[in-house]
Amino acid sequence: MIVIGISSGTSVDAIDAAAADLDLRADGTLHLRPLGHTEYPWPDHLRRRILAALPPAPVDMGEVCQLDTLIGQELGAAARRAVDDLAGGDADLVASHGQTLHHWVVAGRTRGTLQLGNPAWVAERSRRPVVSDFRVADVAAGGQGAPLVSILDALWLGHDGEAAARDSAALNVGGIANVTVVGAHDAPVLGWDTGPGNCLVDHAVQRLTGRPFDRDGELAAQGAVDREALDALLGEPYYDLPVPRSTGRELYDGEYVATRLAAAGLGADRLSTADLVATLTELTAVTVARSLAEHGPAAGVGRVVISGGGARNPVLVERLRAHLPATTGLVTSDELGMPVDGKEAYLFALLGFLGVHGVPGTAAGPQRRQATGARRPVVLGSLTPPTPLPVDPVRGAVRRLVLATSPPDHLAASRHLTTPRGSSR
Repeated sequence: MIVIGISSGTSVDAIDAAAADLDLRADGTLHLRPLGHTEYPWPDHLRRRILAALPPAPVDMGEVCQLDTLIGQELGAAARRAVDDLAGGDADLVASHGQTLHHWVVAGRTRGTLQLGNPAWVAERSRRPVVSDFRVADVAAGGQGAPLVSILDALWLGHDGEAAARDSAALNVGGIANVTVVGAHDAPVLGWDTGPGNCLVDHAVQRLTGRPFDRDGELAAQGAVDREALDALLGEPYYDLPVPRSTGRELYDGEYVATRLAAAGLGADRLSTADLVATLTELTAVTVARSLAEHGPAAGVGRVVISGGGARNPVLVERLRAHLPATTGLVTSDELGMPVDGKEAYLFALLGFLGVHGVPGTAAGPQRRQATGARRPVVLGSLTPPTPLPVDPVRGAVRRLVLATSPPDHLAASRHLTTPRGSSR
């Protein structure tokens, strides 16, 4: 089955798309052949409206209705283009994450989550059935609803239980940074949001320079970390919550840094632009490393596999290396066959495939819960239109994911890979 995955992250800079050819074998091995990934920019006027509707902005229901329609239309146009650009016109299904507008968390527990982009528009424009609304079922079952990537990480990075094998930590640095700790196949995994990824850096760079992000860590490399400011930011209570946990722009909004520094008696104007960016980059590196040390295995992890826009920021990568134990390697997902910039879109292609086959989309976690904290495994997503697809039922567990990284010959010429964007996601 060929599935188009489309998603848009908290930076709202582009719609990410990926095409995956998925084949589930009788032994429970799921083969995923990446056919290519790309991005389609949001129209400027729509991106501005989406950003203006994000927390803490008050939004009326008329705007919510309009955004749900306009985002759906744009996602549908992107899906239609991706069918041709990435899959040579041959795709069976679209998996659309939508655009998160709000992730409702109270005292560490997710109460609700809202992604806009009505799937009827995606189905109409792509002329394909659509799986959407992936997060709510997990929340209803007591889970965080985020991050959802633990199922991909568990199937992909789990080892065979060799005595010398060490756990892996899959780290995605988008607007928010999240990790999944993976051990042996079929062993429990745990995933959580560590804190800010690129969102605070991106906001500072956009506000102070007009640039979209700190390309190649250029500003961070010119600045020096302000230790007082860093300590004030590290005092955030979120970092003391148990895992699994999740967060978003509801906490790390455009006023967050100024508010935290002011509460510590520090003026935001005490830092130059370069020093502020260096400090916020350090914040991401420190919170990731500390979170792994506090909540990961006692023996540490053998490697951290990094993906997302932050993997393109050499300053952030260097600071991560500095804070991780010397016995922990740091590699990009590219090196293991999963495109750094395409992992999220491939995730939703995977979740769409699992959903239409009736397979739960969350990995088993500790204490008889799921990796998200849910009480039980649930099938994620809803199908539009609600007509069963002609797929064979899955009668056994999906046990592992194998990446086949060479596209079929007839798609090789049309394969479209995105160019590195720096740290915008």
